[in-house]
Amino acid sequence: MKITCIGGVGTVTGSKTLVESNGVRILIDCGQFQGLKSLRELNWEPLPILPSTIDFVLLTGHLDHCGWLPRLVNQGFDGKIYCTSPTKDITKLILLDSAKIQEEEAKMANEGRYSKHEIAEPLYTVAQAEKVFPHFKVISPNESVALDAEIEAVFTNAGHILGACSIELRLENKAVVFSGDIGRDNDLLMFSPVKPKKGDYVFLESTYGNRIHPDTDPKTALEMYINNTIQKGGTVIVPSFAVERAQSVMYLLWQLKEEKRIPDIPYILDTPMGIGMLELFANNKKWHRLHQEEFTSMCKMFSMISDYKETIEVIYNKQPKVVIAASGMVTGGRVLSYLERYVGLAETTVVIIGYQGEGTRGRQMLEGAADIKIRGKYYEVKAKVVEIETLSAHGDQKDLINWLSDLEQKPKKVFLVHGENEPADELRKKIQEKYGFDCVIPMMGQEYEL
Repeated sequence: MKITCIGGVGTVTGSKTLVESNGVRILIDCGQFQGLKSLRELNWEPLPILPSTIDFVLLTGHLDHCGWLPRLVNQGFDGKIYCTSPTKDITKLILLDSAKIQEEEAKMANEGRYSKHEIAEPLYTVAQAEKVFPHFKVISPNESVALDAEIEAVFTNAGHILGACSIELRLENKAVVFSGDIGRDNDLLMFSPVKPKKGDYVFLESTYGNRIHPDTDPKTALEMYINNTIQKGGTVIVPSFAVERAQSVMYLLWQLKEEKRIPDIPYILDTPMGIGMLELFANNKKWHRLHQEEFTSMCKMFSMISDYKETIEVIYNKQPKVVIAASGMVTGGRVLSYLERYVGLAETTVVIIGYQGEGTRGRQMLEGAADIKIRGKYYEVKAKVVEIETLSAHGDQKDLINWLSDLEQKPKKVFLVHGENEPADELRKKIQEKYGFDCVIPMMGQEYEL
């Protein structure tokens, strides 16, 4: 068996791991790179093998796990894409939203002439995204699926976002486990991740490999930031991942409003994909903790904005408000339009609630950037930028180490992927100290024969 780390190593985006066994090729995830320009440019590069030679794609979750699928299909992939039912629906939302944003940004770049290319083109179009959908094959968690006469796959709940799963491949008398993104053991809305029992080889994400989420109460932090900002007549902007994090923030704000701890002002959800996710929450009750009565009441509290004309109206309304808008790393989407207007105002508060990849605007703002570049223009950052780490959907170092605790036998090797080098190395040391497992941190393009 040969495994090649095509993406999602040395970085938290672009997850792609190729498994080759007895003439069968399986791609675990097909993610899009985000953040640093050197990473984003990889999205335009061909895979080291022809997509037409890949037999199956197995999906674990989000844009950094599925966002390159339209390129894969456009370049010749004609196999099956296995995933859970919520992941199928979420992937459709993600790909359509991503394609639409890329088409819009390419159009704006061409009209504003701020692209370095003679003609700016989207990575893929809406039409190309739609060509992915016929390839989906839905499977249920804990159900063994025969990919080949001698290869089986089992998906188990990873607890990260709705439908996210870890994958166990059974082949050549070995169990190879791919964690995907691991959720938190005490997440607001998601159930705890299912821990693997067997794993001769384990590919474990390391996003927060060097961090422990603080014990601070996210509700109290939100309450403080909102009340302080509103007292100054300002606006609170929450850049949010549209999938699951937006709903978690909505839930906390609903609780605060019910408890009369925050004022009666407009609360706005401005992300078409986030609004689409609410329907998926309603249709997939067994995947989350939210009760129907709470869900209905929570949704009534928010003004839901899909039309960009309404976005413009909200942006130019001077009334203090709280806005949840995608994207979570401030790499694109509606939140950019809000920041163009509000990031230069001292009375604005920007609340960062999730992991910010290297080179993203979200990371730049957290690190105190004096200005940020949006659509070819620089905007001075006068807004107060704060972070609530306890709202991250990613498990921290303790969660990741705990996820390995039910393995019945010592793995032959643990590969630490989907993390920047420093967090991955810190996690490697901790795992070796606690369990004595042999840990490896792969490099981009590295091959392993198992």
